Amino acid sequence: MRKALTALLFAASIPATAHAWWNGDWSERTKITLNTSSQGLETREAVNGVTVAVRLHSGNFDFAAAKEDGSDLRVVAGDDKTPLKFSVERFDGINELAVLWVQLPTVLPGSDKNVFYVYGGNPKAAAEASDATGFDAATVIALHFSDKPAGADQLGAVKPQGSLSTEPNGLLAASARLTGEPITYALSDKPVVDAGSQLTAGLWVKLDDVQRATLLNWGGLTLNLSGGKLVLRGDRGDVSGGDIAAGRWTHVALRLGLGKATLFVDGTQVAQGDLATPALGSNLRLGEGARGLMDEVQVAAALRSADWLAVAVGTQGAQGKLVSTGREGKDNAGGDGESHGYMGILVKNLTVDAWVVIIILAVMFAIAAWVMVSKGLLVNRVAKANRSFVLRFREASDNLLHLEQQAPHPQSPIYRLYQAGVRELAKRKVGEAGAKPLSGASLDAVKASVDADYVRENAQLNSGMVLLTIAISGGPFLGLLGTVVGVMITFAAIAAAGDVNVNAIAPGIAAALLATVAGLGVAIPALFGYNYLAAQIKNATSDMQIFIDEFITRVAELYGSH
Repeated sequence: MRKALTALLFAASIPATAHAWWNGDWSERTKITLNTSSQGLETREAVNGVTVAVRLHSGNFDFAAAKEDGSDLRVVAGDDKTPLKFSVERFDGINELAVLWVQLPTVLPGSDKNVFYVYGGNPKAAAEASDATGFDAATVIALHFSDKPAGADQLGAVKPQGSLSTEPNGLLAASARLTGEPITYALSDKPVVDAGSQLTAGLWVKLDDVQRATLLNWGGLTLNLSGGKLVLRGDRGDVSGGDIAAGRWTHVALRLGLGKATLFVDGTQVAQGDLATPALGSNLRLGEGARGLMDEVQVAAALRSADWLAVAVGTQGAQGKLVSTGREGKDNAGGDGESHGYMGILVKNLTVDAWVVIIILAVMFAIAAWVMVSKGLLVNRVAKANRSFVLRFREASDNLLHLEQQAPHPQSPIYRLYQAGVRELAKRKVGEAGAKPLSGASLDAVKASVDADYVRENAQLNSGMVLLTIAISGGPFLGLLGTVVGVMITFAAIAAAGDVNVNAIAPGIAAALLATVAGLGVAIPALFGYNYLAAQIKNATSDMQIFIDEFITRVAELYGSH
């Protein structure tokens, strides 16, 4: 009994755990997973206090539910209880793009369970994040070059001297545009990092030419490019290594401490040598002699581990195997990022133009379905009525002109052709006493009258079929139009965001393809229905043509001149 009760309590607790929700006032959340296992970006040791970049876009966040300025954003740890420190670099609700900086207490190695959540969708929430809460105490400089007012240092410590030219859609948000002239920062009278202290500095560059440039010049410390290779120089030596390619975003980092200097490229160590931290002074110069873009300059008065840098760089760059995201709602939280199901994700990411196309296709499908059903019932009634009347006609001998006085066949086009022929014969007194036999010209006139009614009956049978041909030929083209426009909008949004990872592209592309699926969903049933109805109508018209010849022949035999 005790075991059964324990199992029952455990089973009852599973839904509550799977559908945990930090605060019911928030309607949406994005689940972010950092995969440090061998299937992601593998790390060997735990990383503490790392600040990661989080990109939000239409594929992983519901901007329509969030406040216009993003002030309702909250970041919560994987336990769905512990709020995390974060800051917002960009929130663009119109273009549905945002960049957040989140400080994670710990990122476990070799795990795909490093999870945290970004909550949104509370119109009554007050602003909470400040410009400095996304970074740990060791971070002394964090230059985002963002589009925020004051536009330089997220920590609020420094601003550039003179004007700063930016590219609105850089690596994360805005990036500094390098023109060959240095970007200079007057830090303070007191050195930010003392000589001999520990130092880790990193920055992103996308250079037009990598032959010669000074990426960083800070007192007695310079980080140069010479022939595409990094060269770190201090007061008493230098360390060189690592290749930098032109025309692509590359992360460069240096680490100084304990008499050693280490260089990293894209989070991977490329060189190490003996070099002490020199006196840095109060002037920081960036990008002298360089042309291209620079983004995300971060300096910490601490030795960052190789895994720490790998995780930080992995979230800031293209976000390949390290980062996965998924949108969730309160009613279906706790899944694997597919909170709304595949179709829910597609529908939520449909653009306005795709909705217009799909609505038009839905109307076309309704019309095509109505034509197929109504026409299918009609041709079945016609076939049955024709068979019944033709059987009566062929059984008649001398009473050929009086079949309509018996049971009528209103559903039969052949019966209506018979009526048309009888009317023409009645005009000529056929069958009455003293009536003259029909001449060849009279028989031709009767046949012409019946043929005219045949044309009208044939037109009636084919009425509405053109709507099916429109659905067959127009449906796929309308769907393709919706897909092409949706793909264009998706790539335009990606270009505006500067984010080319698959999580940003896939939802928009998949949603755009839904328009083509809708077009085919209209055309394929309409094609099958059209072919079936066309065959049935062809059979009915053939039966009418045969009856006309048979009727005229019988009339000529019975009432014609010999």
